[in-house]
Amino acid sequence: MTKAVQKITLSPSRDIPFNKLVLSQSNVRHVKAGISIEQLAESIAQRTLLQSLNVRAVVDPEGHETGMFEVPAGGRRYRALELLVKHKRMAKTQAVPCVVREGGIAEDDSLAENDERVGLHPLDQFRAFQTLSGVGMSEEDIAARHFVTPAVVKQRLRLASVSPKLHDVYAEDGMTLEQLMAFSVTADHARQEQVWENISRSGYDEPYQIRRMLTENTVRASDRRVQFIGLDAYEQAGGGVLRDLFAHDDSGWLQDVGLLDRLVTEKLKAEAETIAAEGWKWISLAVEFPYGHTDGLRELEGKPVDLSPEEQATIDALNAERAKLESDYQDADELPEEVDQRLGEIETALMAFDERPIIYNPAEIARAGAFVSIDFEGRLSVDRGYVRPEDDVSAAEADVGEGADTLSIEGKAAGPSVQRTVIAVASGATDAEEDEDATKPLPDRLITELTAHRTLALRDALAENPAIAFQAVLHNFVLTAFYRLASSGSCLEVGLRTPTFPAQAPGLRESVSAKAVEARHESWKARLPKGEDDLWDALTALDGAAQASLFAHCASFAVNAVYEPANRYNQGRVSAHGVRTRLDHADVLAGAVGLDMVRSGWRPTVDNYLGRVTKPRILEAVREAKGESSAQLIDHLKKADMAKEAERLLDGSGWLPEPLRLVDPHAASVEQESEAGPLPEFLDEDEDRDNAKDDDPQQLDAAE
Repeated sequence: MTKAVQKITLSPSRDIPFNKLVLSQSNVRHVKAGISIEQLAESIAQRTLLQSLNVRAVVDPEGHETGMFEVPAGGRRYRALELLVKHKRMAKTQAVPCVVREGGIAEDDSLAENDERVGLHPLDQFRAFQTLSGVGMSEEDIAARHFVTPAVVKQRLRLASVSPKLHDVYAEDGMTLEQLMAFSVTADHARQEQVWENISRSGYDEPYQIRRMLTENTVRASDRRVQFIGLDAYEQAGGGVLRDLFAHDDSGWLQDVGLLDRLVTEKLKAEAETIAAEGWKWISLAVEFPYGHTDGLRELEGKPVDLSPEEQATIDALNAERAKLESDYQDADELPEEVDQRLGEIETALMAFDERPIIYNPAEIARAGAFVSIDFEGRLSVDRGYVRPEDDVSAAEADVGEGADTLSIEGKAAGPSVQRTVIAVASGATDAEEDEDATKPLPDRLITELTAHRTLALRDALAENPAIAFQAVLHNFVLTAFYRLASSGSCLEVGLRTPTFPAQAPGLRESVSAKAVEARHESWKARLPKGEDDLWDALTALDGAAQASLFAHCASFAVNAVYEPANRYNQGRVSAHGVRTRLDHADVLAGAVGLDMVRSGWRPTVDNYLGRVTKPRILEAVREAKGESSAQLIDHLKKADMAKEAERLLDGSGWLPEPLRLVDPHAASVEQESEAGPLPEFLDEDEDRDNAKDDDPQQLDAAE
């Protein structure tokens, strides 16, 4: 016989005057932290009470109802109503919808009401905000009615605008909220879906990876070019910007890179026209110039504009104020914020006086030029007063930037005419397309660029080691004087001749080594006399330590540890007659000064290494630095994506490609000799004589 299903009976509801209600001691919510009664009261005032109170009749000792009702479930709503009565926004006799409960346990009802409450799914909230916006409510109105900021409303509306297909994935817990936030960077639903299709199969779906894929053909708003022209100018010209409402570090990504470059070029040209009015013979423009672009040019000696009595008085007052503040707080563990801020303001003001205009001889200006570029902070950088060798001996006009792709404009000046203004356009040579499935030797150009970084870092390290610098130069002299076949066996091209870099490596000019070398050079330049007639006496006046330091600095400019494919001295570790090569000596010198390319600031990036080698080499680098498991994370990716992810994985790892590693040249020499085998004793001497003028180039070994 089928058992009858027990039917339930719901508790009755009734309207009870508010002054007949009291808060029950059976309510389980006792901790009030984080509970906003004011917001709920305001919501009730706007929308009325949306949920009834749960109440029980109060009885006397004999069990008779007293006409009062206690509230075990709904205490927060009761307090919000109480606040409205207190502020006279609601009558104390206002009828309140209540569910009258009988039987059971009051504490159980209170606990169940709180435990069984299910919050709104975030996607439902986003869509609800979108609905409110669709019926005409402004972002500010929505924010005010739901007690959030307008910025939060903007974010939730942006999330609601993501592709409905991705919404469905999110609703089924197929992606995280952080991933959905990443997709909101662009409004292109097709692109969002395409990226999700790619990453969902690979598992390579971190939010930062999603953002990068969606913005891979854009330029960050923090780029120096954007800072130079201003984001507003770009947008006014019709350029589109992708903005991430969930990021706090910048203003987004610029989509029209061509428009950005055009605006930058136009503004640089306009600035050049102003500078041309000063009378310079030539002006060279570029977003940034390569390291060493002024090598071989004579720099004019200018004189800063004299300070006026008022300016000098200001400087004296600022120095006095700084000295007083430093004296007053010399014993303080930490400066008060306002004092620290004031000291910074004083320092900035004093620096402005140091950067006052320079006066040059008008006759010199007529044959000199200026370099105009953009610094790291997006400010105009003007480097005036450089004379080309041909202009020192002839007044004839010479081309600027010969051998590079250039764009010329004609200009007029108030003084001597500007004959030509050139905007240099970097013409980066591209390596031939590589077989992505083979681990090939590193391209010659890449080795040249890597060793250019190493040469600059080695110069810096040698300049910091005067004793080693003396020994290195002495080594060079002894090789020349006593070893007939070893005239090329040193990496110091003492003459003193500073070798140039045959290829401009990415980031070379901004490297830690370049800045250190430049700062040291400028410091010494300020200490030395202006004219060479006084130089001998000035050097004589230096003590031994200063002379040694200056000697090391000068010697460092002769270092040449750059790999050059056409140069026979690069090839092999030991030549046929046993003479060590220039790059071998670079290894010896690097070991002596303790060269550390990681400490010198080099790290593998897409531009300087990872984007220039084959996929097997990228995986090899990750495997060496992070292990096989990390390499497996990216082995399925296309080369461009693999290089980007490898850059992230290798960041901070200290990994270096072979040309930048500190090798043991003695071990390398022994290894090669053991492989080739020694010559028979009766042939050794003859072989040396026969090969004195004709080395047989050998392939670089793996360590090189």
